[in-house]
Amino acid sequence: MAETTHPIITVGRRKTSVARVQIRPGNGQMTVNGRPIDQYMAREVLVMMAKQPFEITGTEGKYDVIARCDGGGLAGQAGALRLGIARALVRSDEKHHGLLRKAGMLTRDPRIVERKKYGRPGARKRFQFSKR
Repeated sequence: MAETTHPIITVGRRKTSVARVQIRPGNGQMTVNGRPIDQYMAREVLVMMAKQPFEITGTEGKYDVIARCDGGGLAGQAGALRLGIARALVRSDEKHHGLLRKAGMLTRDPRIVERKKYGRPGARKRFQFSKR
């Protein structure tokens, strides 16, 4: 599927964050939850992380992104956004698949918080041992 005018909608996830991403041909504007990305993401590193798929495929400034992020923290949301954008770029042009796969952008990071076990203060922590 080559250049399209209708938006491409994908979903990206990381930890407990979900990003619903919509890309369409444009001039590179990125909006997250109704705000510009550099205003929404507190740290410049997170903005760079979200824009990585465009840099890898050489499509900076060719698509507008409208995203809705829920759950988790800003780092998780940036990771979810990155996955959503990468998936959308692959749907816009199959040629991007190899580049993004090689860079690890299409793999969903499976790491999530381990559940707390009963009878313990945390997932793995034990209460202090007392011999007497």
